[in-house]
Amino acid sequence: MRSAVLAGGAARRFAARPKGIEAVGARRIVDIVVDVLAEASGSLPFLVARDASAHTVRPDLELVTDQLPGQASLIGIHAAVAASDGPVLVAAWDMPFVDAALLRLLCERAVDFDAYLPESRGPRGCEPLCAVYAPSCIEPIARAVAAGDLRTTAFHSKVRIGRLPLSEVERFGNPDELFFNVNTPEELAAARAVQRRRTRTAQDGTSHR
Repeated sequence: MRSAVLAGGAARRFAARPKGIEAVGARRIVDIVVDVLAEASGSLPFLVARDASAHTVRPDLELVTDQLPGQASLIGIHAAVAASDGPVLVAAWDMPFVDAALLRLLCERAVDFDAYLPESRGPRGCEPLCAVYAPSCIEPIARAVAAGDLRTTAFHSKVRIGRLPLSEVERFGNPDELFFNVNTPEELAAARAVQRRRTRTAQDGTSHR
């Protein structure tokens, strides 16, 4: 299965710096996400972005630009699915704690669905930016965008949706951390604090062996 990194927009709250290039721990968030997707899917992901300048972030990745007008995560999902000849695993480039084993399970469970998403504690109850989408989603997404509905779940009533239950998601960690995304400087600081805690926990575990 192919995989795709969904790059965001200008990130004005980061003084126009692409938020994916911010570091959590010793690594840029985008590099973390690329490695996790590669581990889960078995090959390097491609990068989906609104414009070609995003290619400078990871020149080694194939770049796919949005096909539909406008700026919304749903348009990025459409571009990712349209660029694949089969189901595609997608993850946003600002999710520093997404887990490869969780993503592999999504791929395994997605077989009988048009879209397969993990449940979460967020307001939508699921995570559309960490999911698997089949080619059958292309037209329903395009119709939703044409109608002016840019919600990431706008097309769900038109396709077969599967969900990984929250109880299974929790096997891989705290969902609030697994799906944590960095949209503001405050959230970046929070992500760095989580990483420091994780590093201390790992070091303590090693020291007590």
